[in-house]
Amino acid sequence: MHDEDQVPIWLFIGGVLLVYGVLIFAAGLYAVAFPPPPKDQVALFHLHADVWWGLLMVIVGSIYVHRFRPGGRPTA
Repeated sequence: MHDEDQVPIWLFIGGVLLVYGVLIFAAGLYAVAFPPPPKDQVALFHLHADVWWGLLMVIVGSIYVHRFRPGGRPTA
């Protein structure tokens, strides 16, 4: 039996990915704008992995939130 008032767990997972992605992306942009001194930089700092991973998490989170939003699917 399926209750129509249930919210899929994937909506919450998408929300978490979206929020964490925004935070990581913002921290990455801050690191690009104000880089740490060269002696404090991690290896491969020049690749800016936090920017790319944050952006990927925002995209995936947005897809999940859009796909699993309440009322997003027509009833069959």
